[in-house]
Amino acid sequence: MAEAGAHTGTADRRIARLKRLLWPKERWRRACVGLLAVLLPIALADLIFPPPMERARHVSTVVTARDGAVLRAFPVEDGKWRLRADIETLDPAFVRALLAYEDKRFYAHSGVDPIAMVRAALSSASAGRVVSGGSTITMTARLLEPRPRNVGSKLIESFRAMQLDWRYSKDKILELYLTLAPYGGNLEGVRAASWAYFGKEPSNLSPDQIAMLIALPQSPEARRPDLRPDTAIAARKRVLDRLAGEGVFAADLAAESAEYPAPSRRDFPTLAWHAAETARALGGRNQGDIATTLNYPLQMQAEALAARARSQFVDGSQVALLVVDIATRDVLASVGAADRQAPGGWIDLTNRKRSPGSTLKPFIYGLAFDDGIAAPATRIQDAPRRFASYRPDNFDRMFRGDVTVAEALQHSLNVPAVAALDAIGPRRFLSSLEFAGAHPSLPVSAEYDDGLAVALGGVGLTARDLAVLYAALGDGGKARPLNWLADRPKRRKPERPLTIMTPESASEIIDILRRAPTPQGRMPARLTQQAPEIAFKTGTSYGYRDAWAAGVGDGLAIVVWTGRADSAPRTATTGREDALPILFEAFDLAARILPKTASGPVLRHDLRDRPTPRPMASFESDARPPQILFPPTEAELWVDERHRSFVMAAEGRGRLDWYVEGRPLSRNAAGEAVWFPEMPGFYKIAVVDADGRTTRSSVRVRTPEQ
Repeated sequence: MAEAGAHTGTADRRIARLKRLLWPKERWRRACVGLLAVLLPIALADLIFPPPMERARHVSTVVTARDGAVLRAFPVEDGKWRLRADIETLDPAFVRALLAYEDKRFYAHSGVDPIAMVRAALSSASAGRVVSGGSTITMTARLLEPRPRNVGSKLIESFRAMQLDWRYSKDKILELYLTLAPYGGNLEGVRAASWAYFGKEPSNLSPDQIAMLIALPQSPEARRPDLRPDTAIAARKRVLDRLAGEGVFAADLAAESAEYPAPSRRDFPTLAWHAAETARALGGRNQGDIATTLNYPLQMQAEALAARARSQFVDGSQVALLVVDIATRDVLASVGAADRQAPGGWIDLTNRKRSPGSTLKPFIYGLAFDDGIAAPATRIQDAPRRFASYRPDNFDRMFRGDVTVAEALQHSLNVPAVAALDAIGPRRFLSSLEFAGAHPSLPVSAEYDDGLAVALGGVGLTARDLAVLYAALGDGGKARPLNWLADRPKRRKPERPLTIMTPESASEIIDILRRAPTPQGRMPARLTQQAPEIAFKTGTSYGYRDAWAAGVGDGLAIVVWTGRADSAPRTATTGREDALPILFEAFDLAARILPKTASGPVLRHDLRDRPTPRPMASFESDARPPQILFPPTEAELWVDERHRSFVMAAEGRGRLDWYVEGRPLSRNAAGEAVWFPEMPGFYKIAVVDADGRTTRSSVRVRTPEQ
């Protein structure tokens, strides 16, 4: 029995020893299971219910100049100003003060500060209700997902705060808070508040401004400085006193700052109103800050220049202006309208199609130079002339007779320009404009003059289209689109410029335009002797509706338009009188404001002593289209049983082929083209010479019975 008891005791001791060995492992297993039971639901909840970030992504667009200066901000759809904060651009003193006041352990805790939570729980138990004091900056979650203030909401907000801490860096969470924090009314975020109350970015703030921006989010409506200044001042003082106690500000500085008056509400910047719309459309809505290519000082001066010029008009006209860097095609200044409160002021008039007047003539002659049918010294007739059904007149109703192409362009003579366009072909010319990046639109009436009225403004173009063309003229004929964004989108392939004319022709056109006569007494008084040499062209549309001036010089292309937004006729106002002085002053402003670039001046040639190739000595002998002698356009031809055919007659080079309604006419034994009308009615007739130049006419065939 004794041996049996001893054996049993030994077994019991072994079992006890085994339990002592296994117990820690069992306890560890149970602890792991318990921890997993807690963490797994949290992980699943985090996966299924991620933090709602829609409001954080839905921010105001802020359009800036190239140097970062704010031009215009856009509210979000609900009318709130919610500007995205950037920790790198905030005043470091403001960030230090905010953390000292709101969340000292911000960079130490993981979204929820247990010490603050315990303190808040004790305070709530003592007061019998939920009181503040337990929140941290990471509790920005309540800004993403506003809820009633109760214990359940606090638990959800604590979970959201941990989710944010798991996903984002501390700086990102701080930016999130400073983007969404309420500041009263429709203001959200520290940048919106700083602009509304101080008129500047929160990058360099005084102690009173720092304290005001810290005090407002705690009770944004009750402390609005524009509505309740006394309450705002008192709240600011409490913040200053506490920050002085924390050693953030000196006590005397805090006391002095507490005496400042409350700020009033200010308007957000509204510079470059129309250009900002363009940048926003190109950059995408709700993209935060969008940096444009605009030069801030030049933009301000250009807007002031347009406003001064418009104040001289008594007919309700507006002014639009574009300044483009030729080397980069960056838009340096853009004024869509001089006065938004005047008729048409809310419309971007740089982007509305208008008649360009004579501003396209340089490009007509440039193509003629390329084709080898004219040169600057080529003689051309400025005399009354009919082109099929179209008969152009000069602006002053006078004709100069035999002139050079250079003189015709410098004095903007109409008949020579139409003759040159007829020689190169209106369709080809319009295609060249489209190819270069301009987008001309023809009126319905163009079919009656075969598009020749394009030479005199019979086409729709915008100021931006003209800026594209004149920038190409200043860049050796190479056309590229205008660039509005400082960070232009990356392209898979390098941008390849399109050519509207050869560099030689572009240089010759510029030399002609820079020697054009300027109007007497119209040069701005501030234009200095160091001002750039400008190659310019003016234009005036039918009814004086549009007055233009476009120029190239000093590495810039500038386009100026004046007129009524409703296209109403004006009283004898021309491009030389209204737009050209503004152009000169715009170049003068740019010369004083912009740094000198390495792009250098536009290439020039002195063509006055250059010999003209003999084949191009006379434009008319080589390039004049055939002239219809019979039947003249708009004629009525009578036919009866005895007389049912007509012999066609025209003057022109080489063999002349005739067409009626597109069908060729046969010839008689004498080689004359003969037409046998099949029936009464209206017919379109065309004659084509050996070089493919065409003249058209329209006639009516009638019978005695009609």
